[in-house]
Amino acid sequence: MERDKPDHSEEEGVVHTDPATDAALNWLFTLQVEPHDRQLRAAFEAWRQADAANAQAFAAVAEAWELPEMDMVAAEVAVRAGHVAPNRKPVAIDGRRRKGNVWSRAVLAVAAAIVIAVAVQQYPALMLRWQADYITATGMRDEIMLPDGSRMVLNTASAVALDFEGGRRAVSLLGGEAFFDVVPDPARPFTVAAAFSSVEVKGTAFSVRTENDQDIVVLERGHVDVTRQAAPVEKVALEPGESVTATETRFSAVEKTDPATALAWLKGRVFFRDRPFGEVLQEIGRYYSSPVIFADTRLRQVRINGNYRLDDPERAIRSLATAAGASVTRLPGGILILR
Repeated sequence: MERDKPDHSEEEGVVHTDPATDAALNWLFTLQVEPHDRQLRAAFEAWRQADAANAQAFAAVAEAWELPEMDMVAAEVAVRAGHVAPNRKPVAIDGRRRKGNVWSRAVLAVAAAIVIAVAVQQYPALMLRWQADYITATGMRDEIMLPDGSRMVLNTASAVALDFEGGRRAVSLLGGEAFFDVVPDPARPFTVAAAFSSVEVKGTAFSVRTENDQDIVVLERGHVDVTRQAAPVEKVALEPGESVTATETRFSAVEKTDPATALAWLKGRVFFRDRPFGEVLQEIGRYYSSPVIFADTRLRQVRINGNYRLDDPERAIRSLATAAGASVTRLPGGILILR
């Protein structure tokens, strides 16, 4: 699978291909900030009345902004970006409100443009690219041979930095998940540092995943010692088929884990058995680059079983939705609404 190499050449911006829609988006956000400015409102009205295309573009923008799903999409984008979801109220220019659930192509396209604009402002992720030696895009995996001959596999949306200078064998997991098949070398321990834990081995095979304020270590074979970054004196020893979760304040109990299930992503698959739809979607959503929104929150509790391929996550999500009795609406840009 082709590697997604870091590119530090330039920042990318987003400009809507339709100038009228691009201007309408600017007016929308400007009016949100200064809703009672009469001069601003007059200038806006002059712009809107100057061309029928302007009026049509802003009508679509305002209608998209009033979609109740936009609150959920904005919240999802903010969560992914690590920000608090914005507390917004739809702009009301002519007093009309959208009725019903009929979405025109123009409204869906503008909704996607709004989400992209918010995402670009809130989630540049430039620092991660500067720090990482290897990074994978959402939905991609990459296998890398390390300088000591060990094998590393990066899962979706993951990043690592390496330190193999001066005889060291050290990897920093900056985000996501990685699997390591380590060449034995008793004289040089191999370490993997994540957000809340550090793993030290002489030669073994294991994975580390960092997410949601926790690290999860799964041992396939061999032996590993796991310590907490905040308290290095605390140590947990894992045997094959065991896993442990580390947070800033504690270790979980060591659990028995089926490596074939926990590491199924190495073969491009994922397994679920009697899991809530919300948890299943959160897992598969790691491999899907756009937000997936529950319009009906009751769907989150539907229990799911299945074995799914990860090379087509949208197809997997649609299959899961069918099994859960949900319908799927796809907005431009790949945003999925489940109801």
